[in-house]
Amino acid sequence: MSSEWSTHDIEMTADRVVKRFRSCSDGEHRREWQALTLLDRYAPGIAPAPMDADLTADPPVIIMTRLPGQPLRGGSVTPRQIEAMARTLARMFDAIPVPVANQLPERRWSQRPAETAIRSAVRGFPARGPATIRGALAEGMRWLDTAPFGSSSSPAVPPVFGHADGNLANFLCAGDRVRIVDFEDSGRSDRAYELADVTEHVASWVDTDFDVSLFLSHFSLGPAEQRRLIECRRLIALLWLLALAAEDPEHPRNPPGTAARQAERVLSLLG
Repeated sequence: MSSEWSTHDIEMTADRVVKRFRSCSDGEHRREWQALTLLDRYAPGIAPAPMDADLTADPPVIIMTRLPGQPLRGGSVTPRQIEAMARTLARMFDAIPVPVANQLPERRWSQRPAETAIRSAVRGFPARGPATIRGALAEGMRWLDTAPFGSSSSPAVPPVFGHADGNLANFLCAGDRVRIVDFEDSGRSDRAYELADVTEHVASWVDTDFDVSLFLSHFSLGPAEQRRLIECRRLIALLWLLALAAEDPEHPRNPPGTAARQAERVLSLLG
């Protein structure tokens, strides 16, 4: 799950980006540098190329090439853009050899940490919170207590390199190409979880017209991955519901009513 909170400062010139990390308690700077170097080796051109880094500086700093293009978040994402985005993600999933992906640290906000965060947040949710949200949370917890998650380490669910930030703002479109930025949460994952991270990110619907069904139709998932995708979408949607419900009403990050709309999404996915 990506956050709406900024964890870094960015400086851009015509040809490069300088990223300074204000938060790196989980190795965000090392995750980003590892991602850039891996993708530059195995799938050059889909992400910024690494130029230089000082990972021991305070704050850590990474310098990378600047990519062309406009973020897909906001407005309407066309079928052509969705196809290009799916093509880029498929290339990323396929490019990193399985033995290499297996050696990566697990992505941030993976399944188990997400489950733990949900249970902790639900315990602290106000008993007098909005009825719509409380109802969706109750249904969500009933599902979570018996969720039939398939193993993400089974041969039917192979490991892949995961971007781990489904915000459409991180996908830059230029012509018929889409490239990806912001890899500070990246690591070992699987296709089902990564696709769920995109489709259930609040950016896929709160201010953007994004055809989830069309997007998913571009990926050929095996039966185990298909089953896992459904469960992962439910999990990430539930996590987002708690995050949106916890927003400070005096300083909202999303339009009024977003949490209530998310509750409806959760119930629809559980139905």
